[in-house]
Amino acid sequence: MFLGIDIGTSGVKAVVITPDGKIVDRATAPLKVSRPHPLWSEQNPTDWWDATEKAVLSLSADHKCMVKGIGLSGQMHGATLLDKDGQILRPAILWNDGRSESECADLQNSEPDFLNKGGNPVMPGFTAPKLEWVRRHEPGIFDKVSKVLLPKDYVRLQVTGNYVSDMSDSSGTLWMDIEKRDWHDPLLSACGLSRDQMPDLLEGTEETGQLRPSIAKAWGMPSVPVYAGGGDNAAGAAAVGAVNTGDTFMSLGTSGVIFTATDKFQSNIDSAVHSFCHAVPDRWHLMSVMLSAASCLDWASKLAGTSSVADLIALAESRSDKPTPELFLPYLSGERTPHNDPNAKGVFFGLTHDTGPAELAQAVLEGVAFGMADGFDGLITTGAEIDVISVIGGGAQSSYWGKILASAIGRPLTYRDGAEVGPAMGAARLAAYGANGGAMTDAFTPPAIVSEIEPDAALKGEFTAKRAQFRNLYKNLRSSFQGMNHA
Repeated sequence: MFLGIDIGTSGVKAVVITPDGKIVDRATAPLKVSRPHPLWSEQNPTDWWDATEKAVLSLSADHKCMVKGIGLSGQMHGATLLDKDGQILRPAILWNDGRSESECADLQNSEPDFLNKGGNPVMPGFTAPKLEWVRRHEPGIFDKVSKVLLPKDYVRLQVTGNYVSDMSDSSGTLWMDIEKRDWHDPLLSACGLSRDQMPDLLEGTEETGQLRPSIAKAWGMPSVPVYAGGGDNAAGAAAVGAVNTGDTFMSLGTSGVIFTATDKFQSNIDSAVHSFCHAVPDRWHLMSVMLSAASCLDWASKLAGTSSVADLIALAESRSDKPTPELFLPYLSGERTPHNDPNAKGVFFGLTHDTGPAELAQAVLEGVAFGMADGFDGLITTGAEIDVISVIGGGAQSSYWGKILASAIGRPLTYRDGAEVGPAMGAARLAAYGANGGAMTDAFTPPAIVSEIEPDAALKGEFTAKRAQFRNLYKNLRSSFQGMNHA
């Protein structure tokens, strides 16, 4: 069997799979995010390790003793800064942190290779501008930085003692030549860094070391190889078999992602579409990212007084099948695709005396769907041909929201077995391929289809006008968002 561990934003997930990809065990341990100032988003790396241990220890001993390899996945972009002794220098700055807007502009203007080689606009979510922010605002800490790791690679350090990352996750640092799949020295130099401060780069299916004997004993499993794995979305692609050109999935986690695989490097900088290496060799991918997806539902559930997201969705479903007149902008943490605007804010618009919790719940579901549709449109402008979209992540469990999403995007959605733990499952599948080899298309066959949701023709038509209102609302408010960040 193979163990996959996903270091998410809201929790750590661990799954055990058989060699043919069947999930036989799973566990989750929660995480919290710290937001000490406007636009800031941080976590303590030791919390990732504590949650990893808690999740793994919750798995069945009978399954763990049969594990032959471990794969790692995790939230991308998080700047984890370590000194020469491997000690943490400050809390990790996360992917949805927006403090480095001015650093982004300066880096992109000073070094054209961020666009030419890095293949992406410089956004506050990426790792490079975070380090530039630390260099300017916390120079004492910056001077002590010996290694910069991503979240899953900090966990790797704990379990193997090695500084290693994979191609897909490291693509999101902005320090790589994405086409050549290697660190790019001019991009590192632009941030006052060098290769010596980076982990070694391997493909997601390559071995990065052995599980330390002391950790293996504590976890109740053999000292097995640990494989490179991938960033959460590339690992999610491995889970649903999205490894060939045109294979596409949507992730409904804390963030919202639409991911399409390619067999060559492409980019669409103007629409803030991300262009990264895949976690499997000789593959790349394009990706749209909205910063708040299922997290909007978590927030709205508390606002509406419901006990869970499932109850929130049921509340929306209870009102009618019609769209609400109310609008919701889902930019609780700013936005990436297509706006690249860290200052964007969440907005309810068009409220009346008739607006109640059910209407607000429906507006949130629609607002996230419209944001995902904007990202999808950005992918289509690259020339990507997308017919069907698989769905993964915690938000993948509602058929009602699925109908809204399918109708807003205008494509059928396919729900597959194990979709709710996609990245962890994908990390395990990457480990299995690393251990067993064989043909890649055989190793990453899509899991069984659980259900399919077609766009609703009537709803799709009603959403056309409402999406136009949604877009205009953001355009009209964009300048107002700029002055709303208060210390």
